[in-house]
Amino acid sequence: MSRRELAGDAAAGPQPRRRERAVDVLVVGTGPAGLAAAARLAAHGAGKVEAIERDQDPGGIPRHSPHRGFGPRHRLLDGPSYARVLVDAATAAGAVLRTSATVTDWAGPLTLDLTTPAGLERVTARAVVLATGARERPRSARLVPGTRPDGVLTTGELLRCAHRFGRRVGSRAVVVGSEPVALTAARTLRGTGTQVVALVTDREHGPPQSPRHRVPVLTGTTVAELTGRGRLTGVRLLGPDGVLRLIACDTVVFTGDWIPDHELARHGGVPLDPATRGPAVDTALRTARPGVFAAGNLLRGTEPAATAADEGRHAATAVLRHLGGSPWPGTGPRLRCEPPLLGITPNLLPAAGPPPPHGRFLLRTAQRLPHAVLVVEQGGRLLHRQPLLGTAVPDRAVHLWAGWLGGVDRDGGEIRVSVMSDFRQPGTAEPPILAP
Repeated sequence: MSRRELAGDAAAGPQPRRRERAVDVLVVGTGPAGLAAAARLAAHGAGKVEAIERDQDPGGIPRHSPHRGFGPRHRLLDGPSYARVLVDAATAAGAVLRTSATVTDWAGPLTLDLTTPAGLERVTARAVVLATGARERPRSARLVPGTRPDGVLTTGELLRCAHRFGRRVGSRAVVVGSEPVALTAARTLRGTGTQVVALVTDREHGPPQSPRHRVPVLTGTTVAELTGRGRLTGVRLLGPDGVLRLIACDTVVFTGDWIPDHELARHGGVPLDPATRGPAVDTALRTARPGVFAAGNLLRGTEPAATAADEGRHAATAVLRHLGGSPWPGTGPRLRCEPPLLGITPNLLPAAGPPPPHGRFLLRTAQRLPHAVLVVEQGGRLLHRQPLLGTAVPDRAVHLWAGWLGGVDRDGGEIRVSVMSDFRQPGTAEPPILAP
């Protein structure tokens, strides 16, 4: 070691000591996907299962969402109740849930560094499940011009203020977004005594509303500028007629536009899918990094909590096989979507493996697709045609059933998923449908 390196080490001082330990499975994130994975793993003999959460409480986004609609269709709960059900199931199965613990980096292929209230730790696992979820794009990422006043929030920040701290965020609010979460934000604002003066979306249609909770909707409209110094005083909107209008308000909530919380995956060298911006995974939710799995809304932004939980259980089943000695498979063809389809999960096919969760792939579309047909091809060879029931709309999942997997050449090129208008005419044959 050189004299300069020795001097640098001396200047840096003694390094904090890390407590090193080992577990069988380390789950990162305790939202619906992480909790469901931890519960199944612990219940089926995976050994020491530990789930890490950087927040003070487990449960993820549902614990801040008091409206009903969480869980399986036959048991719709409010968000906090659903979170408690998942937490209770994981702890009852024997999983250890550790909160206020932040994963800071990878120290090896299956070794993670943690910062906890008790100090620094280094945890090595036989398998890692990434379930870090998704987050909404803040105002800065949406490149909205104007001043930088107080009163600019995302839905997550609003829910924390309203339900965790019991605070009203303002008196007049504008909600920006087209997804159902925009209505959640509007209901939350009204519940705290804040008047919702407008719901703004750049789409042709706003989210479907009930008469009881209806708010004024401005479609085809974008936020051109925020005004105010110290505190927000207004939002300047650009309407479909090209005219700028100023709405006076002291609060604006940017909703939706979800992106995977993928920083940890990237730091670990886990390849991301360019379309979904989440980890690329095969039908067993394995990443390209042996021993590392990914599940839930980390994969593509947002799906309902019940879907994320199902993916957590699906990943847990694959983890159990891995712990039992099942070899890590090679990667088969990649799945790629053509516009206006935005992305698909899972997006890799293994050389051999199970079908995707519930036997279906999940897709999203950038525009309304009435009477559409999904087309699956490989190397110019037609694998599948699937007419969609009704109209596919943005912000809602489109399901592609996986019955065509048997016809895939696992050593062939990528698989292309596209959409075409429904070609059925009276007297013509129905396109083949491969049901689940």
